[in-house]
Amino acid sequence: MHMSIWALLLLQVLSVLASTSQAAFRAPAYDDGLFTPMENLSALSETDFSVLGHPAFPNYNVRIKKSAFCDETVSAYTGYIDIEARHIFFYFFESRNDPDTDDVIFWTNGGPGCSSSLGLFMELGPCRISDGNSTSFHPESWNTNANIFFVDQPVGVGFSYAEYGESVSTTEEGAKDIAAFVFVFFEHFSKFKGRAFHMTGESYGGRYVPLFAAEVYDQNARLAAEGYTPINLKSVMIGNGMTDLLHQRTSSFEIQCTNASFAPTLSIAECVQMRQMIPRCEQRLKESCIDIFDAVDCAAAGAYCDTYFSEPFRRSERNPYDISLPCSPEERAENLCYPVTAHIRAYLSRPSVREALGVDPSVRANFTSCDATVGTAFREHMDIFHHATQDYLGALLERGVRVLIYVGTYDWSCNWVGNERWTLEMQWSGREAFNKEALKPWAVGGDLAGNGRAGLVRSAKGLTFLTVDSAGHMVPYDKPKEALDMVQRWISGEGF
Repeated sequence: MHMSIWALLLLQVLSVLASTSQAAFRAPAYDDGLFTPMENLSALSETDFSVLGHPAFPNYNVRIKKSAFCDETVSAYTGYIDIEARHIFFYFFESRNDPDTDDVIFWTNGGPGCSSSLGLFMELGPCRISDGNSTSFHPESWNTNANIFFVDQPVGVGFSYAEYGESVSTTEEGAKDIAAFVFVFFEHFSKFKGRAFHMTGESYGGRYVPLFAAEVYDQNARLAAEGYTPINLKSVMIGNGMTDLLHQRTSSFEIQCTNASFAPTLSIAECVQMRQMIPRCEQRLKESCIDIFDAVDCAAAGAYCDTYFSEPFRRSERNPYDISLPCSPEERAENLCYPVTAHIRAYLSRPSVREALGVDPSVRANFTSCDATVGTAFREHMDIFHHATQDYLGALLERGVRVLIYVGTYDWSCNWVGNERWTLEMQWSGREAFNKEALKPWAVGGDLAGNGRAGLVRSAKGLTFLTVDSAGHMVPYDKPKEALDMVQRWISGEGF
């Protein structure tokens, strides 16, 4: 959900430069008999996994079963994406409205290294967990009018696992796995073929989702040439995303020292010093991380900026995901400042729940919401700086894939000011038209008079930037009605 201290990264990157690891993979276990389209999910068993494969991806299998839990009004399924010796866990819920015609949404949480069970059980899923022992119906779930996936990715996150210590440490690696899984799923369950598909994520999902969607789009051309049905990728949606670190880091000045979001949280002296450091920090990050990437210099620049833009906030003992709330360092480390995460961990550690979901017995008994090993691997490889992530979004827009960037105004870690700045500066053919549009109020159902303002929105040429007032990093958790209205209007093409 958040970026770690840059000072540690400088030492870690030196170690990565000195050595590279090679994962040991099994030989492909593909069998032509696995490719037997099931046509419909109703054919799946509640007790045993069905194993699916595809000749286009001989190293990939999908295990899937019915899992009656969470929402009694719809069919639910769980399983694994099997990539040789790596196994990625997922949940799938059918739409409460019409699963045979409604769109399909893919959801991932961020971290890097955080389980999408947080999105499922805390934010936008069909049920919520309040006490660690049971679930309760969530009326504002995003499966109200859509079929939806929640994926624990990359390997090592949540219930995902590797047999011999294999790992994924860059988004580029993870994108290939996700794109293959998406195709295998749609190819097997023909009722979803051609259905509108939306790829969605939060936090580090601002890095994941653009690359995942680009891989799906680029994969389509090859698969179509081979006679397969392309994935009907319609849009990407990113909530409080970490897409452009340069703007996110320096824009923390506005969040901590002005009324752009909440009342100033730092002293005048700290804010004056921070303002003076903005141009110097931006210059160092641009020269070492963006213009010409140098791992050592980039890590040093990040550590330098962190001293002025992150450390003061950490000392303030505010919640980095909602600056209106206090949160001690101990609470942040234990439960990300939200006690509900402890209940989710307790629920998913219960043997009966794991058995019902079909969790592999090799997965450790105590569930972990965010895996530190995965997060460290991504930071050591400086994944956030591999490429300008927003360029992937610009390229998707050029190809007719719509993009929604939504941000809760109380978030510090991936704040709305930084997200707005990169959307205005992104290079693409619609930039001029987008920048000419002023931010305007939006309300639930479009009813500004009756419902009052929900936030601000700017939209043109397929790109929409939207804020949600008084929401933090996890918009669907803080503002479930506004979040559901937003996603329903987005996938329907209604607009704001």
